[in-house]
Amino acid sequence: MDENINGFDNEYEFVKYFNDKKIKELNPLAYDLIKKIFPLEEDNSIIKSWCNHYKQKSDIMIKINNKIKGISIKKGSRNSVHVEPISEFIHFLIENNISKENVLEYLKYHYADGTLNGSGKTRMSADEYKKYNQEKIDNLNKELNNERFIEKCVLRFILKGTNSNYPIDALIYGTVNDFLWITPKDIMNIIINKKDDYSTGVHIGSLAVQPQNRCLNYNNKYTKQRFCVQIKWYSLFDDIIENFYLKSINK
Repeated sequence: MDENINGFDNEYEFVKYFNDKKIKELNPLAYDLIKKIFPLEEDNSIIKSWCNHYKQKSDIMIKINNKIKGISIKKGSRNSVHVEPISEFIHFLIENNISKENVLEYLKYHYADGTLNGSGKTRMSADEYKKYNQEKIDNLNKELNNERFIEKCVLRFILKGTNSNYPIDALIYGTVNDFLWITPKDIMNIIINKKDDYSTGVHIGSLAVQPQNRCLNYNNKYTKQRFCVQIKWYSLFDDIIENFYLKSINK
């Protein structure tokens, strides 16, 4: 897999690969993907593709005979799947009946400076904060990792986001010459199935919840990121491979 190509260029490479081809001209893996999301289209149908210039979960769009589908594309390691202001994330927790105690605990974990608003003068690293507060983090994770809440998180963080009316139709991991793909149903199952996995950090299934930047060196360049929540899917590749394996043995 080409790790040097950046994300935007990688998306454009997929657009170039799909655009103006007949379905039957695709390589076997791409063919299976298109037939999965366009099951009724004939092999001679022409594909149109373009980059989605809106900030939505679908990175590229694919159109066949007036039907349009959206695909999210990821590559590399330490994948970030979502970023939002901490105020919006806290409202999301409250709307989903997360206890006041654990809403406050997340704020303490997020800022790690002894305050609920990031105004503290002494900031701790994640590892240092965990050293003194692991039991509280564990209790927070227990509440976050219930199946109904995870489903809402997957929709918000991966499948649909907060500024789109439609969820993605597939997720591609990799580059044009070396990729895997999974469906929204796969994604939901993968993350729910990881709800009981232990993590020392705040997590929702496979997804790590953290500040976009802890800004421990007080660099003003990154101050704004300190007030954003970032969702990372560190194990994305491994989870996709495990999903393929489990599906193959359960056939």
